[in-house]
Amino acid sequence: MKKYITLGLMLAAGVVFANNTPKLEAHGDMVKATYYYDNGTIMQEGYFKNGKPEGNWVAYDAAGNKKSIGEYRNGQKTGKWVFWTDNALTEVDYKESKIDKIKTWKQEAIVKN
Repeated sequence: MKKYITLGLMLAAGVVFANNTPKLEAHGDMVKATYYYDNGTIMQEGYFKNGKPEGNWVAYDAAGNKKSIGEYRNGQKTGKWVFWTDNALTEVDYKESKIDKIKTWKQEAIVKN
């Protein structure tokens, strides 16, 4: 019964992360969730523990390029998250799901040898 309750919570929590139904896989006391774009590429993947996001989460664009990577601890964003765009990399430091610091690097010019 506990597994069904946990699975239900996982599916309910998944609505927050994406508009599609994730593929769920049991991994010890956690559940790995993988969300997909309509084209079949991975949108994001990470773990849930006790119905809350836990551990590393990675998000991708529809072409399969990494968009972000970060960590949840007990359902809260924590530590350094990295976000990629076409011309910038942004690091965001979180403490208890609140932004502590932001640092952005922009690609202003291409270096040629």
